[in-house]
Amino acid sequence: MANRSKYGLEDLTASISSTADQAVSHREKRAQVVEESDVVGIDDGAKKVKQMLMMKVETSTRSVVSIVGMGGLGKTTLAKKVYNQRDVQGHFDCKAWVYVSQEFRAREILLAIALQVMSLSDEEKKEMGEDELGKKLCGYLGEKKYLVVMDDVWSSEVWSRLQPHFPDQAKDGSIVLITTRNKEIALHATYSEEFIYELRHMNDDESWQLFLKKAFRGTGTTTPTLTTELKELGKKIVTKCKGLPLAIVVLGGLLSTKEKTKQSWEKVLASIEWHLDQGPDSCMRILALSYNDLPYYLKSCFLYCGIFPEDSEIDAWHLIKLWLAEGFIQRRGKERLEDIAEDYMHELIHRSLIQVADRRVDGRVKSCRMHDLLQDLAVLEAKDANFFEVHENMDSTFPISIRRLVIHQNLINHDISQCLHNSSSQLRTLVSFSGPIGKKSWGSLQEHIKLLTVLNLSEELGDHVLPRDIGQLIHLKFLCIKGFSRYLKLPSSIGRLVNLQSLDLGANDCNIPHSIWKLKKLRHLKCWNCKVSGQSQINKCVNGYLGVEQLTNLQTLALKGGSWLEGDDLGKLTQLRGLALRECSTSYLKTEFFESIAKLTVLEILDFSFMKGYTKKTLVNRLGSMWEKKNVTIDHHNKTLLLGLMPFSHHAYLYELILDGKLEKLPKEIEFYPPKLLELQLCRCKLRDDPMMILEKLPSLRILELWFNAYTGKKMVCSSGGFLQLRSLKLIDLDELEELMVERGAMSSLKTFKIHYCDKMKKLPHGLLQLTSLENLSLEGSSCRELIEEIEEVGGEDWDKLRKIM
Repeated sequence: MANRSKYGLEDLTASISSTADQAVSHREKRAQVVEESDVVGIDDGAKKVKQMLMMKVETSTRSVVSIVGMGGLGKTTLAKKVYNQRDVQGHFDCKAWVYVSQEFRAREILLAIALQVMSLSDEEKKEMGEDELGKKLCGYLGEKKYLVVMDDVWSSEVWSRLQPHFPDQAKDGSIVLITTRNKEIALHATYSEEFIYELRHMNDDESWQLFLKKAFRGTGTTTPTLTTELKELGKKIVTKCKGLPLAIVVLGGLLSTKEKTKQSWEKVLASIEWHLDQGPDSCMRILALSYNDLPYYLKSCFLYCGIFPEDSEIDAWHLIKLWLAEGFIQRRGKERLEDIAEDYMHELIHRSLIQVADRRVDGRVKSCRMHDLLQDLAVLEAKDANFFEVHENMDSTFPISIRRLVIHQNLINHDISQCLHNSSSQLRTLVSFSGPIGKKSWGSLQEHIKLLTVLNLSEELGDHVLPRDIGQLIHLKFLCIKGFSRYLKLPSSIGRLVNLQSLDLGANDCNIPHSIWKLKKLRHLKCWNCKVSGQSQINKCVNGYLGVEQLTNLQTLALKGGSWLEGDDLGKLTQLRGLALRECSTSYLKTEFFESIAKLTVLEILDFSFMKGYTKKTLVNRLGSMWEKKNVTIDHHNKTLLLGLMPFSHHAYLYELILDGKLEKLPKEIEFYPPKLLELQLCRCKLRDDPMMILEKLPSLRILELWFNAYTGKKMVCSSGGFLQLRSLKLIDLDELEELMVERGAMSSLKTFKIHYCDKMKKLPHGLLQLTSLENLSLEGSSCRELIEEIEEVGGEDWDKLRKIM
């Protein structure tokens, strides 16, 4: 990690929405945010790198290509531009992109690559060591023409360590693409300068065009008319960036928030000159200026992004919940706190201080990341302000006071207690991305964490342990324990955490005491694999009834079904935006339950799975009585086994629906479905009739996934004019499917099409080659492999078309 003197920074200065209308207006505002335009001036570089990746080779050895350039010059942007091009995607059998960074862990890199090119079981993800994982990956890649991008490589050791796991004798044209700041690293991996592209600085015209794009984004024009004075000032400002794209976009982001006046731009230019006078590193000083210009409510949010390991992809929702727990979000009237936090995130994105990594289907930010230079700045500024400490960066003397402690790598247990022992204050935040904290460590920590507000244990491998007296941490607002442990136990004292806002247990399998219902400040309860224990009659008599209806602040809820679903309690949680119910027994699926779902009219995401062993009679009778009230007919003779849900016509904001369990038939009435449904996943539904004839009529559907015998018929037909908005279609493990027909004019916007392990399909979908917008076709399974090999042997125009999208 960079130190303070390296960058010359010594002198830097240190609600819940009350109406559904407010909810949807915020959602629509977020969906309107547009991605930042590609950096200008890299077309020549993209062309040259692309030629290196796709050049014909006469040997079957794997090649290495490197992109070299200083920090902030745009190496990642260039690599992404090439990687995402359609003909590059189609040139290789499989592709993977991984961020390496200075905090290099070989097993994590190998796992990240493997997860992008092959399937691994949960046990393999957790148990396989570096060597075993490397051998498995090497064996798979040996039969493929592969492209693997390793972004931000900092040492020659990275390639030396990983090289044996990339088969040297691979299919013709296999490539590993490396980006690095150090040419010596590139030479070590590439062997020849012929395969090294050195990124140049932007020229004056390119710098100016990029600056205009950023500074005037959102004004409705890409060619703004500037006064002579403003243009001269702008040119002087851009010159200070010395052709570095990162400095230009960050400075442009700063100016996009200012008035377009001479006086305003003169102040910015003067500030730039002052910062540059303090030392030689122009890029870092411009970044520091942009940080100093942030309004006070954004500074803490920006610094907090620095707690994550370098080059991490940060879950946006997780980050927002952390901001809430830390108290960074200021109330604005009756606006929901999460919506305000989302606005904060978009302000940082608009200023180019964080970057969008991925978006959800509704256009909102799913994940983000931070450029490593900006992260260096955040860590240094945080240290200055005693905002947080990264354990690995602390010197032997340890600071006098630590409020927030971040642990990135595994460490000896006594190290934590030692640094806290020398601290004069109580720890408020403990964030760990390393291995689990054991019982002995908790014992040594106990006296230092009594005022703890945030406890975030993000390592997904290993069995976590919680102390029995965790209930003493009465100030705790955020508790997150990621992992796959079957032994995690939540003590009954959890019910004393009266300030808890967010509880996230990841994939851990555990029982939650019924005292959880006492925590009335809970806003997010994300415990996918957890059951809540029932309340005994004696306990009810002594303490009164405890139920989910008391958690009226809940925004998201993910739990296994249980007795807590009985009655109409769920329907009282009218602020719920996300609801995930797993393994729901039919004994809880009664009229009151379905009526409760109907009342949750601000739901955006509903994920519902139910237990095996439905009795047809129970569900048919339940469904019939409810639908008759809605004047919807029900076929009792065929005993349609349907979910039992009332129509979703009043769920105006529900855009993602996941149904896992036996249905047999879908409702034909389009009015049954959410009017703005964007994503639908069906799993284990055992539908007998072709679902496409119904689903293709949903006007807004963009993503459709059918998993594990969601359909048990032999043939599916996508009709002409159907699925006009569909972008992605996945058919996974449909054991009986033999034929898929795509009529001309169907799925005209489809970009991604995956058919995996539909082993009775003996031929490619009829009409596949008519899908002119298709960019990515993925075929897996024995029948698909045989079919591809057969077409490849024949060759011709059809094979050429398929190669470009596979």
